[in-house]
Amino acid sequence: MKLLLVLGSDKTFDNMSLFLKPLGFELIRYRNVQKAMDNIDEIDPVGIIISAKDFPRHWKTMVRFIRYERSKNECPIIILKGNSFPEEEINKAMALEVNGLVLESLEKPEETEKIQTLLARYVSVEDKRKNRRYRPEGWSRFDFIFSHPQNEKYIMGTVKTVSSTGISFEPDHPALTENLKSGDTVQYCSLRVGDHIISPLCALRQPGKILSMEFLSFPENEKELLDIYLENLPLEELKAKQGQK
Repeated sequence: MKLLLVLGSDKTFDNMSLFLKPLGFELIRYRNVQKAMDNIDEIDPVGIIISAKDFPRHWKTMVRFIRYERSKNECPIIILKGNSFPEEEINKAMALEVNGLVLESLEKPEETEKIQTLLARYVSVEDKRKNRRYRPEGWSRFDFIFSHPQNEKYIMGTVKTVSSTGISFEPDHPALTENLKSGDTVQYCSLRVGDHIISPLCALRQPGKILSMEFLSFPENEKELLDIYLENLPLEELKAKQGQK
């Protein structure tokens, strides 16, 4: 399944690759709107994501061009916007039958979830359950701590989302992680999942107030422990609600 990304920012592409590739998409990226339009028939994408932040004047031209031959049900189009996106532009996007608008920063887990939901509505996404991001609730048991790769200080905080492929984490003291950069390998991690503590090898994919990490590997059968716990979360939620009655 080819997904066309028309983006100028390498950082945005890297962030999106983290959660789109595990869903089975082949990502085709263009930094030039005209070249993307010239090759649209050859690519024949199942969906398109365009950055209005990078291409504020040309994104509308591309959407019009696509909609001449591909309806919103045949080829979903998602527009990435900046923090400032006038109501007039929102109205134009709706008139052009854009399927959704998402903040390009992707700082909040809700933004990545929105992209996944929009694509899943129109495209047969592979392994959706396995790669679904879960937000920890009071009844679930997720805790995460890691050792800073440079100074070995322990970083504690709050798990914001977790999936079979990675985790987003808000440090208690963000200043301790200011010098971390995308691509850094984090070797010493401890993740509590229910009654188990596992030790994934991680790579930092998105620094900032909320860190996004990808699981690179696990010792022995620890990946299976994580997958089983995630699969059983609906049952755990039911048990927790019954216990509250």
